[in-house]
Amino acid sequence: MPAPTTTEVPWWRGGVVYQVYPRSFADSNGDGVGDLVGAASRLGHLRDLGVDAVWFSPFYRSPMADFGYDIDDHCDVDPLFGDLGAADRLIETAHRSGLRVVLDFVPGHTSDRHPWFGESRSSRGNPRRDWYVWRDPAPDGGPPTDWRAAFGDYPAWTLDPTTGQYYLHLFLPEQPDLDWNHPEVAAAMIDVLRFWSDRGVDGFRIDVVHTVGKRLDVDTPAELRGIPACVLDHGPGVHLRLTELRSRTDAFPSPPALIGETYVFDRERVVDFLGHGDQLHLAFNIPALHSPWDAAVWRDEMASAIDLYDPVDGWPCWVLSNHDVPRHRTRYGTEARARAAAVLLLTQRGTPFLYQGEELGLADAVVEGDRVVDPGGRDGCRAPIPWDDSPGCGWPADPWLPFAPDAAALSVARQSGDPASMLEHYRRLLRLRRTEPVLSVGRVEILDAPDGVLRYRRWLDEPPGGAAAELEVLVNFTDEPVEVPGVSGRWVGGTARPGETPGPGQGLGPDEARILDPRG
Repeated sequence: MPAPTTTEVPWWRGGVVYQVYPRSFADSNGDGVGDLVGAASRLGHLRDLGVDAVWFSPFYRSPMADFGYDIDDHCDVDPLFGDLGAADRLIETAHRSGLRVVLDFVPGHTSDRHPWFGESRSSRGNPRRDWYVWRDPAPDGGPPTDWRAAFGDYPAWTLDPTTGQYYLHLFLPEQPDLDWNHPEVAAAMIDVLRFWSDRGVDGFRIDVVHTVGKRLDVDTPAELRGIPACVLDHGPGVHLRLTELRSRTDAFPSPPALIGETYVFDRERVVDFLGHGDQLHLAFNIPALHSPWDAAVWRDEMASAIDLYDPVDGWPCWVLSNHDVPRHRTRYGTEARARAAAVLLLTQRGTPFLYQGEELGLADAVVEGDRVVDPGGRDGCRAPIPWDDSPGCGWPADPWLPFAPDAAALSVARQSGDPASMLEHYRRLLRLRRTEPVLSVGRVEILDAPDGVLRYRRWLDEPPGGAAAELEVLVNFTDEPVEVPGVSGRWVGGTARPGETPGPGQGLGPDEARILDPRG
């Protein structure tokens, strides 16, 4: 297959996406919770950072049992965050700033307070009864299958006394599952996408997308019992749903990008969600998200991506942190590793997603006692963004969660302009990625390297004038210096601070990453 050029590259294929968790981004009205007006006021930070798109976690109407992922109106904004006018202005502001807008789409379930579910649970004969998954009790009166819910050790079924049947909820009981086998469900949810696409939204990140094709009434294989049903492989039905979804959304006046949270741990299954270019545009590489800081593991991740995506003209999607897992600064353990991880993420072949605060080097907050609010134990990674080094870190009131450690010192204002800071490190990497298209759309080849080092080159057959035809990346995953033979070229980026000279010869320092231009 010939190497790609930079012409006619879709935005989702060549860009970098930044995730905003609205509750923790920026508060405009002093209630301690981030909102849409606050988010709009801080989009300049993303423009200066150098990303191409912004993904907003849910801000729809919700009782907030799962902090917005339990939706009771998909086509309205929860008053906590603002209103539809604020959403429209946020989209307009983002577009004026050169940013595409991606919204969360939660197709697998609603809130139990959604009017649809109110009708569905009212009687077995209600026209919307089959919009949700209802089943009779097992012979012993218990749940219909042995599926387990997320967020706790309890069944994924709840008995509703009104009709004497169980309803399915892969997450909280307050999140009943929709049944996409019913054609009216698919039609209604596609109408949701059309509603937001008509308001200018450029793409949708689809929450636990594989759950729209569940194989119902099947017990869990013995070796997988106890694992939450939301992460189990539910079979091929999802691909029929996604093919239909893609066909319908491709017919919109402005077809949106479809980005799947494909929470499966089989790499081949992740690629399956792309279909033959007729399902998702991007599917999150969840195995990489959970990979440790280990060169051999990451070499295997990259090699698998080459083997799996290239033959189908697919495009990987990489992420190191998000609102559901501990931040990679916390998982990897040191600032040096977090700096090297930024190089690794932003020089991969594929679309990188950044999570708000990783560009500041934030670790997880310590959340204890009555400050704990999330049913899934994810409060630490959702701590508010520190904007300045004032006592409130730029928040007009005490925020809903405590700040991460060293928040004032790691604030945007304190780091901005400091060449040694993590923020300026990310800005340099993103500028390099934009300046050198080889990093955004080029091919990749893994090169030989000593144990503990990952070495690869990115290249383009037809780079634009003045751009590099190839660059080489080296990442030392160890806490010891390593000599790397056979390397030459000019250092153009990496973890060394401006003014610092990379280590002697071709050696890499502990947890050091370098980007080299072999032209010298």
